[in-house]
Amino acid sequence: MNAAVTESPIQLHRPAKPVAPAAGPWTREAVLALMEKPFMELVQQAHAVHREHWPDGDIELASLLSVKTGGCPEDCGYCPQSVHYDTGVDASKLMAPDAVLEAARAAQEAGATRFCMGAAWRSPNDRDVEKVAELVRGVRGLGLQTCATLGMLSPSQAGTLAEAGLDYYNHNLDSAPDFYPTIIGTRQYQDRLDTLKNVRDAGIHVCCGGIVGMGETREQRAGLVAELANLNPPPESVPVNDLVRVEGTPLAGELKETPPLDPFEVVRVIAAARITMPGSRVRLSAGRRELGDGIQALCFMAGANSIFYGDKLLVTGNPDAEGDRALLQRLDLKTTGQVVAAKG
Repeated sequence: MNAAVTESPIQLHRPAKPVAPAAGPWTREAVLALMEKPFMELVQQAHAVHREHWPDGDIELASLLSVKTGGCPEDCGYCPQSVHYDTGVDASKLMAPDAVLEAARAAQEAGATRFCMGAAWRSPNDRDVEKVAELVRGVRGLGLQTCATLGMLSPSQAGTLAEAGLDYYNHNLDSAPDFYPTIIGTRQYQDRLDTLKNVRDAGIHVCCGGIVGMGETREQRAGLVAELANLNPPPESVPVNDLVRVEGTPLAGELKETPPLDPFEVVRVIAAARITMPGSRVRLSAGRRELGDGIQALCFMAGANSIFYGDKLLVTGNPDAEGDRALLQRLDLKTTGQVVAAKG
């Protein structure tokens, strides 16, 4: 029987080495050819790349807290936080610093090494960015890596967050460019690329991925991976989300009669991301629980090496976090915190 996963707080900030360059440039056709390989052959290839670039085989545990929920003016068809849809999500103000730090400590005690703060804004004003910068300084002071996702940022706003010590900024591309207009009308694809440039220019690491299972084709999923891999440099973190159909969102209605995406297709996306972005953390994000333990194990085999830890605020006895720990134990997988602690 494996011992329980226990970890002491450790100091983790920026990665010790820069992300490895992508193996590209990758065309959509080349990524599609990868994804259409025989399944086991694709997974084996991705696993070989993963072992070469991530010899410790550790799994990063990241915790996500919504520090400002609902009321977003964007019309993203998948998002329950949009003001345009009746999903039962009420708008809230930005959380107080003490409450955020309490959540961060709980996440750290449960084993998380990265703490992500999300706010449902289209683009924050400068005063809001200053408030988030205060949160970043506090969370970073605990020894956690920090990440934020706040919407579009100007160069000066990205600079403010960088000065506060923000390690990562999340801003997803969501989909391939040709599918994007079918799910979002209030923000252009170029807007996302501009924010990514502002973040990168400020010296903040980039967390950027997308969502699958929104009705796109396999070719369009390949297009998303190609767009990510061809960012220069590629994102240090690449979250892969499997759409969670939330009642009240347009996509939940449009896809009502459509079966969910084949879980093996998610594995193919993970494998393609690993091969095309060998030095990036590939994160299993939203929809992970619905995949089941077996598919998650295949995703780890194919190169996923980060998860959002627990689906709720991490507190003592959180069953989601306990389930995650149990799965990693069953798979004999070490967490990043365990590996760092073992190395002293």
